[in-house]
Amino acid sequence: MTMTDPIADMLTRIRNALLVRHPDVDVPSSKVKISIAEILKSEGYISDFSISKQKTQNWLRLQLQYRANQEPGITGLKRVSKPGLRIHVQKKDVPRAFGGVGIAIVSTSQGIMTGRDAYRRGIGGELMAYVW
Repeated sequence: MTMTDPIADMLTRIRNALLVRHPDVDVPSSKVKISIAEILKSEGYISDFSISKQKTQNWLRLQLQYRANQEPGITGLKRVSKPGLRIHVQKKDVPRAFGGVGIAIVSTSQGIMTGRDAYRRGIGGELMAYVW
């Protein structure tokens, strides 16, 4: 069975793992997902990630981060641009997620980055997701 939106699948797997307080979650690997995992790690939403190479499919294991009272580091995830409706933003319209509390993940011509970085560089792109 083919998957039509692998980014939404990744976000849903993270959301489901956080709901049941799993320490980590496995996601089929791709270059885009690795870039998103690097952003989540640099922004402090996950503690670490690793790539396990297997014969048929490489897997990305995300180590989820929890606060001292077992509250998840990620409160919410929202997929914005979907395969059926792509959402693109110009350099002056790059949004701030929840008033600066969260991050917007933007796919630009210079790679996948946070909305804050895209705004600072003055480039727009496809608005992929919000994380808060």
